[in-house]
Amino acid sequence: MATRILLIEDDDRIRETTRLVLEDEGYQVDEAPSAESGLVMFGQRSPGCVIVDLMLPGINGFECCRAIRQASDVPIVVLTARADTHDLVAGLEAGADDYLTKPFHAKELTARIRALLRRASLGSGRDGSSLTLGDVEVVPDEGVVRKRGQEVTLTKTEFRLLCEMAAHPGRVFSREVLLENVWGYPSVGDGKLVDTHVHRLRAKLEDDPANPAHVITVRGLGYKVLA
Repeated sequence: MATRILLIEDDDRIRETTRLVLEDEGYQVDEAPSAESGLVMFGQRSPGCVIVDLMLPGINGFECCRAIRQASDVPIVVLTARADTHDLVAGLEAGADDYLTKPFHAKELTARIRALLRRASLGSGRDGSSLTLGDVEVVPDEGVVRKRGQEVTLTKTEFRLLCEMAAHPGRVFSREVLLENVWGYPSVGDGKLVDTHVHRLRAKLEDDPANPAHVITVRGLGYKVLA
């Protein structure tokens, strides 16, 4: 059965073009011109991936992402006409897994969707051993993270990012390695994806995110976690 993709985009031309590209790749596409109609469709169709334009009329794309993320871990890709870093970061912080700036290449969009769907189908990919980072416990097989015994809610992408680094405390991971191992992007994507998700991890795990004790920046190289 073809994977269903929900496309929420108010621009008729872009929506039509994107739908044709996705259908050529074998996906079944549901279209919505607004967040309001898209959220209704999301509840009815259970898509495998959602594409959301950030600059929607009415409920904007940021709020749409938050509403979907509260209900599901489905992969979300946001589209924006502006390369403004604030918007991109805000979109990722609203729960998106990735973003593309318009105009985008069809092959880049489909490559990223394939990678997100492949990653979503793999689960955590780890064994059942728990990993300990100071007062943070990670249980990959259960998909659980606890801080001082209290469960911390992470998105799937945040969880996979933490598992990837926590499996090798002290090892420095470059952004390129994390993009490939966590997002499945061997040749697409950029470092802002990693930086934003690390920022979100710190906000959820660190007592003082500005002075992190668990997820450490290694200047010029990438990130590492400390046990």
